[in-house]
Amino acid sequence: MLKDIKGGSSLRIGQFTDTFLPIVDGVGRVVYNYAVNIAALGHECYVIAPIGETGYRGGFPFELIEYAGMPLVTSTQYKVGIPIMDSHYHKRMSGIEFDVVHCHSPFIAGHEALRIAKKQRVPLVGTFHSKYYDDLFHTTKSEVISTLGVKYIVEFYSHCDEVWSVSHSSAEVLKGYGFKGEIQVMPNGTDIRPIDDSTADTAAERFGLTESPALLFVGQMHWKKNIKRILEAAAMLKKDGSDFRLVLAGQGPNRNEIEEKAEELDIADVTIFTGHIEDTALLDGLYRRAEMLVFPSLYDNAPMVVREAAAMETPSIIVRGSSAAEAISDGENGLLCEDTTESLYEAIKAGLGDKARLRTLGINARNTIPMAWRDILEMAISRYEKIGLKGNLEEKTKRRRRQQETKTTTNTK
Repeated sequence: MLKDIKGGSSLRIGQFTDTFLPIVDGVGRVVYNYAVNIAALGHECYVIAPIGETGYRGGFPFELIEYAGMPLVTSTQYKVGIPIMDSHYHKRMSGIEFDVVHCHSPFIAGHEALRIAKKQRVPLVGTFHSKYYDDLFHTTKSEVISTLGVKYIVEFYSHCDEVWSVSHSSAEVLKGYGFKGEIQVMPNGTDIRPIDDSTADTAAERFGLTESPALLFVGQMHWKKNIKRILEAAAMLKKDGSDFRLVLAGQGPNRNEIEEKAEELDIADVTIFTGHIEDTALLDGLYRRAEMLVFPSLYDNAPMVVREAAAMETPSIIVRGSSAAEAISDGENGLLCEDTTESLYEAIKAGLGDKARLRTLGINARNTIPMAWRDILEMAISRYEKIGLKGNLEEKTKRRRRQQETKTTTNTK
């Protein structure tokens, strides 16, 4: 039953995404945190996504509605949703009346969100998450197809009542694609937990870390993350006699190739592959144990791993001018380098040579970079409420409450 929240009415919000658990990627994690915190703030939330490999329902405080899908040829962990062919999905959706629809993709999920928003005459929010031209070009190797794809994406966002981006730099990317409308920046958040140094000891024991300084990368094992740059810098460090361990945490389509490259560069003996880490306490411990997060990706718009590391007082090394660098003040709460192996090597070397400075950078990072997911969602709810007024939100809520009361009365007779 709907309830009043701080004198106002609760919202019923649909979050539409092309990726969700058990797939672990940035967008799926963002949607999960949106849904959890929307529910925690007293609102109803539904996540609508293609069905996972074996289904993934868990004990969520929100509703997960899945529709049929088939594996993406180029990356089988992802599904291409086919909502139009799923009668069970349509039956479930027919009984849900949203106040706001929010999509996190301009593709299948986005167009399903657009269809629902138009049908129910409710506002549609669209978040721009990714450098889609890069994604399309990586898949097709065609500038023509990638350019046409970007035009399609811009056309989609033009149908949204409000467009959000996860950073100022990602907003500029969308504008660079040709989007002319207004863009609201709604950053990604972080779970800011108390620091527990015992988790660092647990992580060290779990992954066989010695007293050697740990250089950490967290993310998909995918060449688009600029991992080759990390491996080459690590090879230079080993060659000059530096004491360190390189820890690569994550899973992805290029895992085997990355392991082979580590062998080729003769750094396999100082490199640790952890695979995907689902245990948040263990991941926190790994962040805490590391001297620094090495994240030279040029692809990511607003990487949550930089915020997660900062929450554990671990500074990051980021490529200057990248979207990820937006949160970094060089020499104050992190380190910046150029997109060259030599520059990355020099930045790591300088950091390893001054642990007191790294400690100061880490403390400053925790104080300046992460924002709690709950704070982010309070801002998001405020925006939802503002645009929801266009859909006569208050009147819809009253009508829904009357329907619920009528149903309750009928059931008691």
